[in-house]
Amino acid sequence: MLWRDELLQLQLSYVDALDSARFEEWPDFFMPDARYTVQSRENFDRGLPLALMDLESQGMMRDRVYGVTQTIFHAPYYMRHLCNSPLIVDMKLNDQVEGGFVLSARTHYSVYRTKPGQSSQIYNVGCYHDEVVQTTNGLRFIKKLCVYDTELILNSLIYPI
Repeated sequence: MLWRDELLQLQLSYVDALDSARFEEWPDFFMPDARYTVQSRENFDRGLPLALMDLESQGMMRDRVYGVTQTIFHAPYYMRHLCNSPLIVDMKLNDQVEGGFVLSARTHYSVYRTKPGQSSQIYNVGCYHDEVVQTTNGLRFIKKLCVYDTELILNSLIYPI
């Protein structure tokens, strides 16, 4: 139960940073060589590699944050994530990673988008497929795959999910 509590804390801290627009903190939830992918359920189920976003390192995530906060022009909106408790699906010993194990988990999520002066909309619904490792700073993602259920995303994907 302890790992699930730590994993839940990681997940809630992750979405709180995104919902509070603290995007500069987002890469810090990941290991330096982590992978972050946003992919449709259709492609995931078929084993197809096409994804809306596929970042292969913390450095690429920092570049994305710079783009989102400094260069991309878009109508502003707020996000609000709702997540269920993570389900730990596997725990493998691995002496090649810090902490000595890789924890695999799934967490269902929904993201609402609110533009100033407008009603909230369901923006994205799906499941996080995560792999995390223990570090001296707590759990960190080595892989975060966001599999969204819909075939379309409203307008465009700007902020991380």
